[in-house]
Amino acid sequence: MSEQSDAGPDARPGGGVTAQRPPLAALLEAVLMVAERPVGVAELATGLGASAREIERLLPELAEGYVRDGRGFRLRHVGAGWRFYTADECAPWVEGFVLAGQSARLSQAALETLAVVAYQQPVSRGRIAAVRGVSADGVIRTLTARRLVEEIGHDPETGAILYGTTDYFLERMGLRGLDELPPLAPLLPGLDDLDDIVAS
Repeated sequence: MSEQSDAGPDARPGGGVTAQRPPLAALLEAVLMVAERPVGVAELATGLGASAREIERLLPELAEGYVRDGRGFRLRHVGAGWRFYTADECAPWVEGFVLAGQSARLSQAALETLAVVAYQQPVSRGRIAAVRGVSADGVIRTLTARRLVEEIGHDPETGAILYGTTDYFLERMGLRGLDELPPLAPLLPGLDDLDDIVAS
């Protein structure tokens, strides 16, 4: 039997009563459908008044069900939580509809800098400049504005700001963590695939 909210099946957030509390799976779908970022199990459990164990059981079941039923969307665990995404086979049509061929892509310099940060983080601007052979100041500002890179501390010896990738970067790449980054060597020298992934 699925665990329900401590408030009981007839209660709902914000007060008032409803004839019956929807199934937890339906509530998960409803919340994740409007989420603008991946949502973690603990946050879902707290918000829906359910146990984390039940949430952890249901999420993979929902994800597998969407694949099995051939739905146009997928439920994926990326970054810090779970979120709905367009099914890969539907992506070209969705992109054509939403973007109409006018997506703003990162420059080659930004892609190169993002790759340096992703694979060498935590990394300072000086280190990035040394790898690329040019100043990284402007590019770092761009990547920070795009929420792909963020400050994560300071070098204890020099005091220089250190940069790393964000959860949003993981989300755009479809990764659960940095340990899922592909081996670097096969990706060089081209960065076209990364360009396609982070375009927005």
